Amino acid sequence: MKRVSRLFGLSAFALSLCAITSNAAWAADAMADMTFINPGEMKWGDVPPVLPKGGKIAVLAGDPFKAGPYVMRLMMPAGYKIAPHWHTLAENLTVISGSFTLYSGDTMDPANAHVLQPGGFHHLPAKAHHAASTKSRTILQIHGEGPFDITYLNPADDPSKAK
Repeated sequence: MKRVSRLFGLSAFALSLCAITSNAAWAADAMADMTFINPGEMKWGDVPPVLPKGGKIAVLAGDPFKAGPYVMRLMMPAGYKIAPHWHTLAENLTVISGSFTLYSGDTMDPANAHVLQPGGFHHLPAKAHHAASTKSRTILQIHGEGPFDITYLNPADDPSKAK
């Protein structure tokens, strides 16, 4: 019986060492994947053609245009408008600065407007019809699962199709 007990004890010890080694390797990998970006270090570029000109985007993690998790920021000037549209996948928005007006439904009807202030959050389910606008310079943080896309309700509103 003592022999079985010792074998069990040694097996448990060996498994513990494997778990510690595995956790240490995982922790080292996790440290290598960490990202630290201060506001002045963000690399801003023009928004993709599917968004109205004048906005800027900074990708903080992942690739919004590929499958997988992403985090990006969208900087919009005062008076920026995104016509009624929907996204294939859900997205999450947090207002960093300025204010952001979201319109629920198929139009930019003020009766369906929701104004988010700095720190405000919105979860947008997949395929929910909505539109957006700003009154002042606004920065949003957007995160979700990619690929990020936009389908405009009126194809003529799609800036990438403008001639």
